[in-house]
Amino acid sequence: MGIFSRFMDIVNANINALLDKAEDPEKMIRLMMQEMEDTLIELKSSCAAKIAAKTTAERKLKEYEALIDRWMNRAELAIAKGREDLAREALIEKRKAQTDLEQLEEDIAHYESVIAKSKEDINRLEDKVRSLRQKHQSIIERAARAKEAQAADESVRRASDARFDQMEQQVERMEANASMSQPKVDLESKFVDLEQMDDIEAELEKLRKQNQKTN
Repeated sequence: MGIFSRFMDIVNANINALLDKAEDPEKMIRLMMQEMEDTLIELKSSCAAKIAAKTTAERKLKEYEALIDRWMNRAELAIAKGREDLAREALIEKRKAQTDLEQLEEDIAHYESVIAKSKEDINRLEDKVRSLRQKHQSIIERAARAKEAQAADESVRRASDARFDQMEQQVERMEANASMSQPKVDLESKFVDLEQMDDIEAELEKLRKQNQKTN
């Protein structure tokens, strides 16, 4: 794929739509930034080559301007010396130089147009890169906040679990104490009942004996 095609694909790409469909948005952004940066390097390199070519053409343009002036001066000198044949040849060379100069002017105008477009493309792509870097940073920050929130929730859950376990253990201890103390209470009650029954029987026997004496 040529540099221009890649540039247009990047510029026309709906980054938000691509990120929404991506399973790993952060990885997708890294890949896109790498592609953009590689394309940006090629664009800048191509632009630099056109600037160099324009500079070379401008230098040659000045050389042809000087050459045209020189052939014109020679034609005038030949006429002054009565050498129309030399003057004619000088004018022919001057015309050739003029034709080359006009071609250089067209080339320079073309370079200027291409360079201006290249700089515009570079600026547009740099804007895309900056925007993508901001999205990348935003995703990193959101991921960090999500991890912090998850860690906080986990801490709360663990604390809640620990508190629940503590309460559960306390209830189990209370139930155990209750189950251990209950038999003792029942047994104590039974012996008290027996002791009371003995007292009642003894008192009852005493009443019988008194009754017999009376009769």
